[in-house]
Amino acid sequence: MTCNVGKIDRIIRGVAGVAALAWGIINGNIIADVVGGVLLFTALIGWCPLCALLGINTGCNTKNS
Repeated sequence: MTCNVGKIDRIIRGVAGVAALAWGIINGNIIADVVGGVLLFTALIGWCPLCALLGINTGCNTKNS
């Protein structure tokens, strides 16, 4: 599992994740809680399975060998 989420993307995911999680908790919306949790998790670990599946890399440095 290599990094495929860049610094800016991680910040955006973190902020959006906190917002979605807070909104879901306040309104009792389980879907918003799940989406917020996934966004926070991918921001913390720096890897997104959907980006990996689609071949997207938003700024991590990778070595071409």
